[in-house]
Amino acid sequence: MKSYRKELWIKAPHRRQYINITPQVEECLRESGIKEGLLLCNAMHITASVFINDDESGLHHDFEVWLEKLAPEKPYSQYEHNGAEDNADAHLKRQVMGREVVVAVTNGKLDFGPWEQIFYGEFDGMRNKRLLVKIIGE
Repeated sequence: MKSYRKELWIKAPHRRQYINITPQVEECLRESGIKEGLLLCNAMHITASVFINDDESGLHHDFEVWLEKLAPEKPYSQYEHNGAEDNADAHLKRQVMGREVVVAVTNGKLDFGPWEQIFYGEFDGMRNKRLLVKIIGE
């Protein structure tokens, strides 16, 4: 069995943003040479997320509105966590959106359903953050 590991770096220009990382993940799969197996992609920061969904701007807007209702950024004073950093809402949003995805690899391709894409969700951006891509298989 082969194993492949690569870290990807992202610096989101906004505090909150959804970035389609499917092309970068597909490039990792090509580099790995693995044709059959599993691919894991996870955020290596506790205020960021990796998830699968549709690449549709209206949906991304809906995520933003929904998450802001669940865990509003302001007032900062509503959260015990806030002190040195005002990012408690980002930690909560990450819990809802998830840490990682696992995708089957079949015939050297990500085995997606219709419209599925991999996204990086940033909830406390404007600094460098890492993603891990780990692929195992043959």
